[in-house]
Amino acid sequence: MTTLAPPPTPVQDGRHRAATPPVSRVRRLFTGAPEDPRWARPALWAILLLATALYAWNLTSVTGNSFYDAAVYSGTKSWKAFFFGALDAGSFITVDKPPFALWVMGLSARVFGYGTWQLMLPMVTVGVGSVALLYRLVKRDFGVVAGTIAALVLTLTPITVAINRDTNPDPVLVFLMLLGAAALLKAVRTGRLMPLVWSAVAIGFAFNTKMMQAYVVLPAFFLVYLWAANASLGRRIRNLVVATVALVVSSAWWMVIVDLIPASSRPYIGGSTDNTVWDLVIGYNGFGRIFGASSSVGSAGNGASFGGSSGLYRMFNDIMGGQISWLIPFAAIALAGGLVLRGRAPRTDARRAALMLWGGWFVLHFLTFSLAEGTFHPYYVTAMAPGIAALAGAGGVMLFKAFKEGSAATWGWVLPVAVAVSTVWAVVLLQRVSGSGTVYTVAEVVAALGGALAVAGLLVGRFMRRQKLMGLAAVAAVVALLAGPAAYSVSAATTASTNGTNPTAGPNTGGGMGGMGGGGQRPSGSAPSGTAPGGSSSSSGQSMGQPPTGTGTTDADAGSSSSSSSSSSSQSESGRTAGGMGGGSQVSSAMITYLKKHQDGATWLVAVATDQTASSIILESGQPVISMGGWSGSDNAMTLAKLKSLVKAGKLHYIVVSSDGGQGTNSEIATWVKKHGTAVSAYSGLYRLDASDVG
Repeated sequence: MTTLAPPPTPVQDGRHRAATPPVSRVRRLFTGAPEDPRWARPALWAILLLATALYAWNLTSVTGNSFYDAAVYSGTKSWKAFFFGALDAGSFITVDKPPFALWVMGLSARVFGYGTWQLMLPMVTVGVGSVALLYRLVKRDFGVVAGTIAALVLTLTPITVAINRDTNPDPVLVFLMLLGAAALLKAVRTGRLMPLVWSAVAIGFAFNTKMMQAYVVLPAFFLVYLWAANASLGRRIRNLVVATVALVVSSAWWMVIVDLIPASSRPYIGGSTDNTVWDLVIGYNGFGRIFGASSSVGSAGNGASFGGSSGLYRMFNDIMGGQISWLIPFAAIALAGGLVLRGRAPRTDARRAALMLWGGWFVLHFLTFSLAEGTFHPYYVTAMAPGIAALAGAGGVMLFKAFKEGSAATWGWVLPVAVAVSTVWAVVLLQRVSGSGTVYTVAEVVAALGGALAVAGLLVGRFMRRQKLMGLAAVAAVVALLAGPAAYSVSAATTASTNGTNPTAGPNTGGGMGGMGGGGQRPSGSAPSGTAPGGSSSSSGQSMGQPPTGTGTTDADAGSSSSSSSSSSSQSESGRTAGGMGGGSQVSSAMITYLKKHQDGATWLVAVATDQTASSIILESGQPVISMGGWSGSDNAMTLAKLKSLVKAGKLHYIVVSSDGGQGTNSEIATWVKKHGTAVSAYSGLYRLDASDVG
């Protein structure tokens, strides 16, 4: 088989490599390596600038996920809440994820103050960092052109733009997984143990960001190292065993510490059924996501899917197609072609090892997300984007070289086919949203015309042996295939109002909850709107500012119940809506003012049914609020005995009793509160409890 590229540069041990002067290192940061073409580093900086603009544009429009925003705010008020990832500063209950991403945002908020840009700064940073890191990884094995294409594809992946403009933990997850991939590829090239250990540690921190989702890539990591590492079989196995120990330790340390602390001395573990992190790992955030039996929500089948029904077509349906699938056909063809073209390379071939890694990354995520029957949000698939981007860059360059050189007979002609198939799919996706705006019409024209010219230019250039024409055709193919993703990405960056709970890019495609709701910018409801600390009430989202002094439009002591509503419904992960004060009633500024005025030294301002309600009140009032039932209202965080003890100790005076299916107040608690508490007539469902009410 014809060799398509020069062999990799021999690995040099750092002990024998001449040190690069500091001035030279700084200069190379801006100019690139001496062997790189002059356009390479300016192109990279342009892509990084584009990524920064897309992820950070008009940050004041970013609502974020109020659930995590409230936990970050609480962490700035209490180091205990910070460590546990508690929703409230009183540390009654945690969020349903491990806290690493909250720590990253929380440290930013502690240093710079709590606000929109302070929370978004880490997310934009890791988003742009992921682009730079992917460029470096792909460039290392496949060259500047491949790295540049991969970086551009990742930058313009629509769902990646949407989630990098949000406070969900996924951007941190992706960055940590890429750090793990970087260390793994170094371990493969050198055969050394420590890079493999650092790869395991990075995945361990990713686990402490989003638990089992971080492990999706592990089969590919293990296989690539075991097959391709530059070491004997015995040494490879030994290194994998040591790295596995490092993985377990770096993954489990926080979980072990939390589960060893007596339940009475820590928050309830939100999302669990038995108040342990272990149950959260294997249940709600583990097998429940795959098999649809969530340990706390109780969802089954596709009842909690925001991305349509499970199945191999899920990534291509009306909801998901425009978010991630644009280059899936090209990536799949490029993966197959690249592996065939490297088929006779030595076992330790760095390029084949990289293809195996990125191919495994892509395939494992594709199958996991497509077939998962539990809770599924479109933004989860941002974790698949690096695999698609790397294959588009690396595989595309390999196919182009094979096509240009006439190599490997059949596979030498695959590139025009890959471009044609991907162009057709791009046009199909854009036709789905025809009429949604001029930008999508223009993108459709560019995709169709550019793709046709690219295929024609490749074929004519090949037959006439015009390499310049083939090069221009390849550029046209890149433009054509990225026109659609670019349109969606610009929409995600410039849309004034976003859905922090379930962010997506592009126009509404008529899908959403299980394929029934909206699948565009606001596919299934709005984030809780209340007023963030120092912000103002809004029905479209939450603004984040400085902690409040507490203002209200009405003096509730006068018995007036008039108020301006500051809560809209939010879509929970269980597929139900929970608005305002627990079961559909509204959080009002007047009620919050009343509660603050009569808090009387209590630790918690009020107790409500769900996290969504609690988070909106925390952000508006700046005070701790108890969520008795967690995200969906079905957690057993609050018992009657615990409620009585809090009331008797003067730590809680007010509770909202609500009824809204599974998201209402526990019936035993509701009955007792109604019997022993004093109703606040101005506000439906609000009761006052004092120590004298506890028998």
